[in-house]
Amino acid sequence: MDDLKIAAVCMHSIPGAITRNIDRIDAMAQEASANGADVVCFPELSVTGYMQDSPGRIYGREEMEKIVGRLVRSAGEMRIVIMAGLIEVVDEGNPYITQIIAGPEGVIGSYRKTHLGPTETTLYRPGQKIEVYKAANTRFGVQLCYEAHFPEISTRMALMGADMVFLPHASPRGTPEEKLESWMRHLPARAFDNGLFVIACNQVGACGGGLTFPGVAVAFGPDGRVLARYVGMREHILYADLRDETLQEVRRHRMKYFLPGRRPSLYEKTSLNGNH
Repeated sequence: MDDLKIAAVCMHSIPGAITRNIDRIDAMAQEASANGADVVCFPELSVTGYMQDSPGRIYGREEMEKIVGRLVRSAGEMRIVIMAGLIEVVDEGNPYITQIIAGPEGVIGSYRKTHLGPTETTLYRPGQKIEVYKAANTRFGVQLCYEAHFPEISTRMALMGADMVFLPHASPRGTPEEKLESWMRHLPARAFDNGLFVIACNQVGACGGGLTFPGVAVAFGPDGRVLARYVGMREHILYADLRDETLQEVRRHRMKYFLPGRRPSLYEKTSLNGNH
């Protein structure tokens, strides 16, 4: 992978205030670029805000495509990778929760959330693909919020060649300290067990509908240790330097890198009730 400086943003996104939100994304991306960031990751649904009512009516496909075009232009002008979340409207049925990945040369990918939270299943449709994206010499995966609780996703991305996983959240309730404590139960394991970097960030502030998002951003090394973190109730850009040598030190070590020891034939044959 390339040595990278990443920016993980805690952003206050107002539901439905798309022009305001996209302007804020642009301004914070410019600040991150000016501070030397190569990649800037915004929270889940940062463009549209977290919609709890009729999300498919927020805009039409043409307006959505214009928003994606603006993200692409910003990434091109700043020569960085921008990841921002939005509601992806489709022709029929419920929309997707999607993270757009825009790079200097255009759209790198769009990740549709595959594992929906219990309150999202009646409003959105799940994506059907786990993918890994590439920017220059770095491969990375994206997971959205609730998906972090499914270890198989991170392992699958690692086996597909990911050097890092970005985890944009829109996770409400609790104080920033409580949210960080919750994340510390599972996110270090996603990094440590799979030998990759993990970068997570959350929306921040009250967004209407009784939801308030605690501001947390954290970056973990491939050894599961915290590289950088932010905890608070204000918008904030967290920076972390991710070095290839740090990744290779773990992956070259026979007692620190676990993926080569997997026995997938055993996992595939064992059912939930223990029968073979």
